[in-house]
Amino acid sequence: MKKIYVASSWRNEYQQTLVKDLRQLGFDVYDFKNPGGEAGFKWSNLDADWQNWTTEEYRNALKHDYAKFGFNRDFNAMKEADVCVLCIPCGRSAHLEAGWMKGAGKKAIAFIPQAEKIEPELMYGLLDGIAVNVQEILDIIQES
Repeated sequence: MKKIYVASSWRNEYQQTLVKDLRQLGFDVYDFKNPGGEAGFKWSNLDADWQNWTTEEYRNALKHDYAKFGFNRDFNAMKEADVCVLCIPCGRSAHLEAGWMKGAGKKAIAFIPQAEKIEPELMYGLLDGIAVNVQEILDIIQES
């Protein structure tokens, strides 16, 4: 059974459905929002005012035990996964995750639901494909 890491955003309305659909198809899917049935990492658990941090405060927060725990949990799941599905829309972290996974020799697929209006991105050419539905994700995973 292939392991899939879904990289996305906390605000992404498609992420939870995608995780559920891929699991129903028999994949072992990492859900950063509920890793192993536990609560996912949130900056707000460190500081309710996290969105107003200076760069120095952010840099220091990365050294906090809670941030290190969250990073290691997600990064270990990335290392264990065979495939990354970048679920659009998402931000910088998800793109770093997909880039790292592609660079590590794993399949990386952008999932852009048909309802999403996106700005074209040339560097998505690095990925193994762009899917607009779950069937297309499966097709790309099965390509050798």
